Amino acid sequence: MRRLRTPIVSHERSPVQLFTPLHLGALPLRNRVVMAPLTRVRSGADGVPNDLVVEYYGQRASTGMITSEGAYTSAGSQAYPGQPGIVTEEQIAGWRRVTDAVHARGGLIVMQLMHGGRVTHPSVNGGNPVIAPSAIAIEGEVRTADGKAPYPVPVAADAASIIAEHVTAARNAIAAGMDGVEIHSANGYLLHEFLAPSSNLRDDEFGGTPQKRARLGIEVATAVAAAIGADRVGIRISPSHNIQDVLEIDAADTRLTYETLLSGLAPLGLAYLSVLHSDPAGEFVQDLRAHFGGPLVANSGFGVITSREDAAALIEHGKADAVAVGRMLIANPDLVRRWAEERELNEPDASTFYGPDAHGYTDYPALAS
Repeated sequence: MRRLRTPIVSHERSPVQLFTPLHLGALPLRNRVVMAPLTRVRSGADGVPNDLVVEYYGQRASTGMITSEGAYTSAGSQAYPGQPGIVTEEQIAGWRRVTDAVHARGGLIVMQLMHGGRVTHPSVNGGNPVIAPSAIAIEGEVRTADGKAPYPVPVAADAASIIAEHVTAARNAIAAGMDGVEIHSANGYLLHEFLAPSSNLRDDEFGGTPQKRARLGIEVATAVAAAIGADRVGIRISPSHNIQDVLEIDAADTRLTYETLLSGLAPLGLAYLSVLHSDPAGEFVQDLRAHFGGPLVANSGFGVITSREDAAALIEHGKADAVAVGRMLIANPDLVRRWAEERELNEPDASTFYGPDAHGYTDYPALAS
């Protein structure tokens, strides 16, 4: 069985702390298992959550907090065909059906606000300009509805517009009944692109030094917090992820960039910090946690499946306040019950993670009542 890079040994057979309540700002969690944001591309060409999406999230309402898949914040920010948005009235209404379903089952759900940045193509984002910090294309090909195509060279983003669309998207999310929002600054998308020297070559106030590269993320979070309340806002980062040509390979530069970002966020009093990293219990992530000064949602599933033991150990030994879980919640809508009762688990089928229908989406069985 895979172990955390920094070993955490638990001697308790029943890791009850994982199943205890927790407040993340204004967000009251029934347990400390958080559903990670998971791209599932089931929302069709119009980006409107449909019956399948409503059922999928409703099935997982026993999770302490659901983080939605990334919803695009403007038409031009859409990264994938089938990705949901939070832009149009129809999309807001579709998400309202989702939040109603989750709340009816006693659940809690926040929306991840995602600007895809240069991880898109005009055939995906409605013919809109592809934007990024700088005019640097990703090497390789992007999947479009018409097949693969080279990533286009983006145009440099206007920072004020990015801030404004995140604010509008956050307000739309609350109008859709969301309990809060999570700002996506990870996984190689726009706000992460601004943080990295490989994708941000700007020479204005948003680039050139770690302090300047961190500025846009701070300003986005500040504006969103002012719009809907800081205690309903989280932020997700993935330092040193090195994905989609967002390369953070200079350890000293990366540390300074993220320390600057989190020190700038600390006075806001955000609900939580979510960190995707291969070693969430290690010194680097724990130092970042200290700079942030608020609750930490750790994601140990960096290319591997998070086990019950991993999740429990992070909580029991004070390395996180909650744990984000991905693939096991795809395959087990009632994962919290299965983990609490130490029951058998469904195995996730990666071949059905992305697709248009219920197969591998809403057809994983729950335990019998």
